[in-house]
Amino acid sequence: MAGSDENNPGVIGPSQEVGLRAGARGKFAAATGQNRRALSIVNRDVVGAPPFPCAVKKRPLSQRNAVSNKIPSTHVHRPITRKFAADMASKQQMKPEVPNESDDFTIIDLDDPKESNDTEVPMFERHVEAMLEEIDRMEEVEMEDIAEGPFLDIDNGDKKNPLAVVEYIDDLYKFYRKAECTGCVPPNYMAQQHDINEKMRAILIDWLIEVHYKFELMEETLYLTVNVIDRFLTVHQVVRKKLQLVGITAMLLACKYEEVSVPVVEDLILISDKAYSRKEVLDMVCDSTLCLINILMSISKKGDTYIHLDLQEKLMINTLQFNLSSPTPYVFMRRFLKAAQSNKKLELLSFFMIELCLVEYEMLKFPPSLLAAAAIFTAQCTIGGFKHWSKTCEWYTNYKEEQLVDCSRMMVTFHQKAGTGKLTGVQRKYCTSKYGYAAKTEPATFLLEAKS
Repeated sequence: MAGSDENNPGVIGPSQEVGLRAGARGKFAAATGQNRRALSIVNRDVVGAPPFPCAVKKRPLSQRNAVSNKIPSTHVHRPITRKFAADMASKQQMKPEVPNESDDFTIIDLDDPKESNDTEVPMFERHVEAMLEEIDRMEEVEMEDIAEGPFLDIDNGDKKNPLAVVEYIDDLYKFYRKAECTGCVPPNYMAQQHDINEKMRAILIDWLIEVHYKFELMEETLYLTVNVIDRFLTVHQVVRKKLQLVGITAMLLACKYEEVSVPVVEDLILISDKAYSRKEVLDMVCDSTLCLINILMSISKKGDTYIHLDLQEKLMINTLQFNLSSPTPYVFMRRFLKAAQSNKKLELLSFFMIELCLVEYEMLKFPPSLLAAAAIFTAQCTIGGFKHWSKTCEWYTNYKEEQLVDCSRMMVTFHQKAGTGKLTGVQRKYCTSKYGYAAKTEPATFLLEAKS
């Protein structure tokens, strides 16, 4: 009995029965003349179909581009019943899964996303976004904490350098801070001297700075020389005609302590215009250093000029009780310059400031560590044109900016008048190319103007 083809639009008619379908064994099935197929064949087609009603056979790229943004026609090789069409219509709202690239089908969403009214973000997506925002915020807070940390580890790059003694450097400078108190001299000790005053001291030290520069001695030697002079004058009365002898003897002792090659005594006598004899200079040597005297005296003996050089040296070393290891501003300068991450310009300008203070008697009221920190602070302000004192400098110096301002202002005053007057030894020294023309830098006068 002939049936209706209304539910089977894709079935080929009887006149096209040749080459209908390939069977499981590759044979062609002959047409039976019936328009309706067995239910088992229909079920097999439905069951074997893709899981989604919107799945169609892939077409060439040109054909797909031609019909983009359009709903493709359902060219399927299976019958569509009313029930199956109803199921297909009810399932069109379902979002299909993305098939593998190896599949022979492609998924096309029949819903236009522009026409979708579902704009609400799922709850789990909102939760994930909130978590990510919180993580980003915490990372920003951590980065701010790192950037605004209290200080930098200036010894981190020297851990493999045995000469830097990174393991002991903090303990060493804690000891220096305690020892500088014992090495400081009373700021008013000149009141105990009857024949000399602070102006004579300034002339002596200014002259010794030139001697130090001419002999090309180490920087440590100059600072130790000044320290020995002040400590000696604190406890011993000196007449003015012997003050220069005190200076060259102190320099000789400092050279023996710091230098590899000690200057010849004859040179010290000549540079003092032969005002003293050898015996006068060496008279302060103790019994434990008599061998050094014998070596020096065996070099040359020219009458009374060299006989009395040992007297003053012996007196001085006994007065100081053989203590020549008192920390000077130079000890702290090296550490604080490292904390300031200085370059050559800042280093030379800082030493220019500190040497100006060596000449001035009134600067004895400041401990060596504060002088060193104030010199670096003043040099930074001079170069930058504004106040600059980092957290790292504050940490390693143990001085805040407020503690350095008074001393720094005095240094600026000394800088202003360095080229005037009679005491210009430091100015001439730092006006040379060897010292980077540091003395020619304009003073940081804004520090004086900021004084209330």
